[in-house]
Amino acid sequence: MPEKRAITTAEAPKAVGPYSQAIVANGFVFCSGQIPLDPATGKLIDSADIGDHVRRVMENLRAVLSAAGSDFSQVVKTTIFVAQMSDFPEVNKAYAAYFTDVPPARATVQAGALPLGSRVEIEMIALA
Repeated sequence: MPEKRAITTAEAPKAVGPYSQAIVANGFVFCSGQIPLDPATGKLIDSADIGDHVRRVMENLRAVLSAAGSDFSQVVKTTIFVAQMSDFPEVNKAYAAYFTDVPPARATVQAGALPLGSRVEIEMIALA
């Protein structure tokens, strides 16, 4: 049976439900969706700028990837969920700054609602 292990780091927000921050299995890191929670407070960041929200999410994901022994250069697939597609241009701009080499495959979906009223959530799959 293939081995899997859970990833947990205090550098990213604690899971707000019955899930792991990430799972490493078969050479991949499967990162759960992150919303713009401040890891220190566990609360959504206080900013009207969607770019700030994306950057907080990406920094949370950076911490999870690092705890798994990976980084953004190893990301192969992302899914971005936005509450409003009108935020997409600014979301895209903030997100793109994290991928300076080959960007991963990606889907972007407008969601009816996101956890805790978030405006954005991003999940990732990376090489371990």
